[in-house]
Amino acid sequence: MYCPSCGQASLAHTDIKAFHCEHCQFTYFHNTASAVLAVICCGDEVLVAERGRDPGKDMLDFPGGFVDYDESLEQALCRELQEELGFQPTDMRYIGSAPNTYNYRDIKYKTCDAFFLITLDSKPKMQANDDVAAIRWVKRNDISPSEFAFDSARNALKLLGID
Repeated sequence: MYCPSCGQASLAHTDIKAFHCEHCQFTYFHNTASAVLAVICCGDEVLVAERGRDPGKDMLDFPGGFVDYDESLEQALCRELQEELGFQPTDMRYIGSAPNTYNYRDIKYKTCDAFFLITLDSKPKMQANDDVAAIRWVKRNDISPSEFAFDSARNALKLLGID
């Protein structure tokens, strides 16, 4: 691999997340990425999204995505919900986090996914956009964790007593 500092083909994997350049002594750390998920509830229903892209295309997920540079978790969630659903929450509550592995084009990205609960009194107008193929409201008792693409979403369900 090529070193991002000197450009030489001398970058070697030294441990689970570090790469070291034999030429210029630069060390690159491939750290965990942050991601956010929204568990949106209205009465006894939960909003689920069908993934429109790999990884996990056609499987279920919660709306959300990766945190961009210079964003807080809350800002990232608001941006992602606007991009994916055309929806802006007025209130959200952090409920937990879990590690996840996001396999994309044969590269394993390690993430830490933060879960937020959004409780609504009525269902707002939302539509599937961006990388969401479809959205639907599902009764809590009808949710099947095995239909979700990622372990982190299944962990969010467990935190809410849905498993």
